[in-house]
Amino acid sequence: MLTIVQILQVLLNVIWWVIVIQFVLSLLVAFNVVNMQSNFVRSLYQGLDRLTEPLYRPIRRILPQTGGIDFAPAVVLIGIAILTIILNNVQASVVMSGV
Repeated sequence: MLTIVQILQVLLNVIWWVIVIQFVLSLLVAFNVVNMQSNFVRSLYQGLDRLTEPLYRPIRRILPQTGGIDFAPAVVLIGIAILTIILNNVQASVVMSGV
């Protein structure tokens, strides 16, 4: 059981980093620091978008339209933080019970 919890924690950590990297890259593209004409930047941006879009889509349906600001990544990051707390508590209870 402890191994499953630790694997889930690692996966949540990877998802968190993918979202943060996508956010930073989107800011760099928006402020024209990096150019989307570059094949590497374009493929990285599209790859990160394909990874995160299935997470964002259901949240975007629920959230109201806010113009140019997308709050879906923030909601996903809050969800990941909540899941991490839950997994930490599960891990602590497993360790304390000696299972």
